[in-house]
Amino acid sequence: MAEPLPPTRSRIPGSGLAKGLAVTLRTMTKKTVTAQYPDAQPELPPRTRGVIGLFEENCTVCMLCARECPDWCIYIDSHKETVPPAAPGGRERSRNVLDRFAIDFSLCMYCGICIEVCPFDALFWSPEFEYAETDIHELTHERDKLREWMWTVPAPPALDPAAEEPKEIAAARKTADKLAAEQAARAEAAEAEAAQAKAAETKAAQTEAGAAQADPAQGDPAQADPAQGGQAAAPGEPTAPPGQPEPPAAPPSGPQEGQS
Repeated sequence: MAEPLPPTRSRIPGSGLAKGLAVTLRTMTKKTVTAQYPDAQPELPPRTRGVIGLFEENCTVCMLCARECPDWCIYIDSHKETVPPAAPGGRERSRNVLDRFAIDFSLCMYCGICIEVCPFDALFWSPEFEYAETDIHELTHERDKLREWMWTVPAPPALDPAAEEPKEIAAARKTADKLAAEQAARAEAAEAEAAQAKAAETKAAQTEAGAAQADPAQGDPAQADPAQGGQAAAPGEPTAPPGQPEPPAAPPSGPQEGQS
């Protein structure tokens, strides 16, 4: 058996009308503020959907935006080009080159699907809204106009300090730290090699200096070893000039055997 409904409170007749008139009276007592457009531009929210800007450098002509558009208002033309190999012995590659990117804003319903599905961040919302035309055919804007609107795109909001770091930034930072560590290791190895080479040179110089001090006659030809092809001259004895044979030795002055 169904439970009986709770009794409803009786309303005073005309209470709703009184509430509406109270709102009207409160509004009438406030000062009216009129925006002097176009002399004063309106302050639009950051995520205003005005027009779509194109960052052409990021576009790879993948056609995802044109396929996913429910109104089929995006027109893209492209052609293929052959890219020479980056290194000798490599193979040639082909890439798509954008020829035309146009959006018919007379058909666009500003759903933003094309911006969400773009995998390379080539499309952005711009708060620009002053693009009215007198002819509907002029609402189809080509890539030059879309690129001009790209520079009116506001900067993205700052990330939450407590939020997790994006994977792309973390991977880029990890790669940069790895390269910096490798460069630091190479620099330390080069400094160690230079220090070792300098120490070896210093040690060799010290060894040569010690050898010269231990054998002072090594570099003096006047004190040559007789066993190595010469006899040292006595002090005060004349010597032959360089390049001339030495005079014969004088006979001994003492008495010889067989003489009376």
